[in-house]
Amino acid sequence: MLQLARATNSTLPQVARTVSQMKFVPLPRRFYEAPADVVALQLLGQLLIRQTANGFCGGAIVEVEAYLRDDPACHASRGETPRNRTMFGEHGHSYVYLIYGYHCCVNAVCQPKGVAEAVLIRAVEVTFGEEVMRQNRRIPELRDLTNGPAKLCAAMNIDRQLDTVDLCDVNSPLFIAKNPALELFRKERGPIVTTTRIGISKAADLPLRFYLDGSPFISKRVVGSKLKAKSRIKLNGEGPAK
Repeated sequence: MLQLARATNSTLPQVARTVSQMKFVPLPRRFYEAPADVVALQLLGQLLIRQTANGFCGGAIVEVEAYLRDDPACHASRGETPRNRTMFGEHGHSYVYLIYGYHCCVNAVCQPKGVAEAVLIRAVEVTFGEEVMRQNRRIPELRDLTNGPAKLCAAMNIDRQLDTVDLCDVNSPLFIAKNPALELFRKERGPIVTTTRIGISKAADLPLRFYLDGSPFISKRVVGSKLKAKSRIKLNGEGPAK
């Protein structure tokens, strides 16, 4: 509980209390031009935001996975299909797909058209719109609301209808915005952990999952051989491509 208190009594909740007065600034299209593993790291701490009839909900991104063009675990590895077509389109759009025929996962498309890379958003730290999200996922523990890719999609009501949405448009029902307290958030929630991805059988040894170790909203922590690196890397506040 102390760790949760540390995470929920800091700068972001102060921002959350004035969210109705905020003017969100989406990350620019060029942010997503880089390879997915580069973008994934830069997304840590930025804000995933869902616009609903009841207001904004969402929070800071604290866990991600990268899927690359030559990656056997990437949905695009076998070419374009109706399911993965969004990945081959313009970078900076959402790629939302179903797992087990029921749960959804949301990704940010990276690299120029035709390359087909993406970053899976695995967890967000609840920052605003908690009431909205609890209506969608009625669970007792706050940390369990969004500490997994399917959980956060359920809580934020992200489904296949939001596939191809422009993440760079403040008027979109789903977008990713700059965190005004990004540097402090990363400092408080660090260090950054690099490890292998979860729930895949192909290319399972690649170190392409990244998370902020100080956040209580991480889906699964690792130790031992699967822990590839733990670092206080200084990240650029906006992104790799300027």
